[in-house]
Amino acid sequence: MAKLHFYYSAMNAGKSTTLLQSSYNYNERGMDTLLLIPAIDTRYGASKVASRIGLQAQAVAFSDTENLYQYIKKALDDNNNIKCVLIDEAQFITKKQVQDLARVTIDFNVPVLAYGLRSDFMGEPFEGSKYLLALADHLIELKTICHCGRKATMNMRIDEKGRAVREGAQVEIGGNDRYV
Repeated sequence: MAKLHFYYSAMNAGKSTTLLQSSYNYNERGMDTLLLIPAIDTRYGASKVASRIGLQAQAVAFSDTENLYQYIKKALDDNNNIKCVLIDEAQFITKKQVQDLARVTIDFNVPVLAYGLRSDFMGEPFEGSKYLLALADHLIELKTICHCGRKATMNMRIDEKGRAVREGAQVEIGGNDRYV
């Protein structure tokens, strides 16, 4: 039986790189993958999964109102060689979308690999992360190093002068310019 996997970490741990490597491994063996990314993340352009080390691949961007179950069902009907669904920035998906992903693994026996942050810069869980942590069959922490040299467990948002920001909107898309 296929499983829902959640790869989580602090920022800059290589989640997108790991996703792209997983997709490559399937493709190298003659199997297709379906790459998905929430439309809210446009750092590297629309419909693209990209890593800080330069790897990238086209993906399907979807909104928070997209019925992922129906979308994936149609994709599988159109291409019976899709053997894995991979989702980047999964912290931005909704509870319903997480439930859709869990159903996909059961109804279609296709593994789903979701990659995302565990929590925001204030230590609060994102909706998608909260439900992935609750419903995923397999949880995998990707470890990275904090700027202090120890294991990174949190994300810190910074302002233009590099000072820690302790309040604000939960979602502010950015990279190394906004987070350490």
